[in-house]
Amino acid sequence: LSVTFRETGEKKDPLFNYLRDQLKLLYNITVVKVVAEKDADLVFLTEKISSAGKPAYKLEVSSKGISIISNTEEGAFYALQTLLQLFPTDQRSSRIIPYVEIFDYARFDYRGMHLDVARHFSPVSFVKRYIDYLAYHKFNYFHWHLTEDQGWRIEIKKYPKLTETGAWRNGTITGRYPGLGNDNIKHGGFYTQEEVKEIVKYAADRYITVIPEIEMPGHSSAAIAAYPFLSCFPEEPTKIPATMISNNSSLQQAGGQKKLVQETWGIFEDVFCAGKEETFSFLQDVMDEVLTLFPSKYIHVGGDECPKENWKRCPNCQARMKKIKLKDEHELQSYFIQRMEKYLNKKGRTLIGWDEILEGGLAPNAIVMSWRGEEGGIAAAKDNHQVIMTPGSHVYLDHAQSENEDSVTIGGYTSVEKIYGYEPIPAVLNDQQAKLVLGAQGNVWTEYMKTHRKVEYMIFPRMSALSEVLWSPKEKRDWPGFEKRLVPHFKRYDLWKANYSKAYFDLKATVLPTENFDGVLWKLETKLPQAEIKYITHAAGRPYELRFTEGTTYTTPIEVKSSQIVAAISMVNGKPVSNPVHHTILYNKATGKKITLLKEPAKNYPGDGAFTLVNGIQNTMGRVRSKEFLGFSGTDCEALIDLGSDQLFSSVTVHSFRQAAAWIFPPQSMEVFVSANGAEFISMGLTNEFTESKNLTGKGSMTVSFKTVPVRYVKVVIKNRGVIPPGNPGEGNKTWLFVDEIEVN
Repeated sequence: LSVTFRETGEKKDPLFNYLRDQLKLLYNITVVKVVAEKDADLVFLTEKISSAGKPAYKLEVSSKGISIISNTEEGAFYALQTLLQLFPTDQRSSRIIPYVEIFDYARFDYRGMHLDVARHFSPVSFVKRYIDYLAYHKFNYFHWHLTEDQGWRIEIKKYPKLTETGAWRNGTITGRYPGLGNDNIKHGGFYTQEEVKEIVKYAADRYITVIPEIEMPGHSSAAIAAYPFLSCFPEEPTKIPATMISNNSSLQQAGGQKKLVQETWGIFEDVFCAGKEETFSFLQDVMDEVLTLFPSKYIHVGGDECPKENWKRCPNCQARMKKIKLKDEHELQSYFIQRMEKYLNKKGRTLIGWDEILEGGLAPNAIVMSWRGEEGGIAAAKDNHQVIMTPGSHVYLDHAQSENEDSVTIGGYTSVEKIYGYEPIPAVLNDQQAKLVLGAQGNVWTEYMKTHRKVEYMIFPRMSALSEVLWSPKEKRDWPGFEKRLVPHFKRYDLWKANYSKAYFDLKATVLPTENFDGVLWKLETKLPQAEIKYITHAAGRPYELRFTEGTTYTTPIEVKSSQIVAAISMVNGKPVSNPVHHTILYNKATGKKITLLKEPAKNYPGDGAFTLVNGIQNTMGRVRSKEFLGFSGTDCEALIDLGSDQLFSSVTVHSFRQAAAWIFPPQSMEVFVSANGAEFISMGLTNEFTESKNLTGKGSMTVSFKTVPVRYVKVVIKNRGVIPPGNPGEGNKTWLFVDEIEVN
């Protein structure tokens, strides 16, 4: 392929080198630069293009060859990505691309992807590969999460212990938090300053800006392990759950090294001391070195999930609060962030922080990354601050992308369709406020991603959906059209030799009530018209064998009226094309019955509606964001169940969940009422005893037993604790009540 640039005197080396390297890598095509336009297959031209000031391009492929007209080199680079997408997805000898005329530019100025290398370290080679994935999808910001409780990943020459000590932990939690134990395997690594420069240049050559994140004032255990003076209480040992301490940790703490890099996940009380001047001197020194490595206008300082317990009992923090007349520790956090912002502003940089930086008063020029839903972003935009949307509900790529989770993840379920349907500009913002939404970002937290193959598996194909959300105008987005383009795009992942999830092809399994509310229906849907669905059933409690070839061909929803396991898979030509989908349905007198919620759950934890509580499916994964839970923030759950006719029963059980670190607490109480007519109820008893499961940490139940009664209507009132008690993460905030299933026996 011969290439020329019409502008005289301009070599356009990054563009040419990138195209040369990609075509050689993917198709073994040699690219050469020529001078005469008549000898060129591809001609680059620079012209003014009307595009609201955004990098834009015009790509034309015709019998005369290929031309790329752009208003900037960045626009030309995006044209190259489109051109590469026109190439076939295999490496056959015939490389035929279609004739096209395309004019294009991005909707949002900020199109970001994040990577956490602190929980699990990624080598330079994979960070570059990750940046290539961003480039293929026309992202222009790489948010590099470099410091955490579990590891400090960037060399700071003035403070060598940050990488000598802070970059390594003695072991790592096994299983999902709070974990099953410790693997006792030392884990870590860091990037030298020369490696950082190499990565920053690699990204810049792909028109991607790298934004470093140095966490403060929370998530700072690794830095404190290296330099204990940064803590409010340097002599206090790091708190590590007894079941998590590795042999090395025990020896080190016994030997006098009291501060350790954390080996489990979660939120920790030991944070940077806001009362010591030494803390700010340290952070300014760190930033001085960071700023020499990253030319980015934006610098991320975290600011999230900072417990205030140590500050409340720290003499230095309390003295500072008294001296500058701060009313509480939230204002102390605001002081901390605003002080660092002023320092960064003096250096010509802009601070970005997670939405907790709103608490106690927002720093004057800061940009808010809204992750706890969109509320923080909305509040910031209404206060005339710029915003980047990153809500956990839609763009956290550490959530499972299959309803039948096939590996350990942090929890939740976020499908590629849900991401594609995300709209970064909230409808409540007016036109002026909407302009303050710079764009959005996908976040990749790596607690449960030990390898680059797992990272790839978690980002694809969801990153492809997000790229279109951020690039295309809202009115041009079209899920059916995207699906048609996505299916062949899987072959492009193969071309890149990338690992990816095939959950998109999974069967959609829905549990519905029967028409007469006398059982449940297991309804299956496939995205592949040519697929045959095979299903099998087993008695509940018996492991099901994956012998789907011997199963029954699915034609209509399967009626279930007893406890059993149902499982199915899609097959084409006798071979599986999806992951198996399965449900364990545990039957009781309430299963499949008509249910009404007297109080609605929170919008971000709606489950499958009220029927979630009587569909016969209990959460067995311990996932905080499982759709088998209904979540209530500070409010009670009240449910009315119509058993259809008088039924004899003597107990009601409510299944719930506890995870204090996520602000989820067991019910304060549960009370059962019964009625013959649905209007007049009598209480059958109340309990406040939460019995936790022996097999699954956090999962538990409450039961009210009584003398057998024959009645039709059951009302269950499940009381929320209301406010997080002192000594717990998030104290003083509303507690979450998660309700799973209601059993009547």
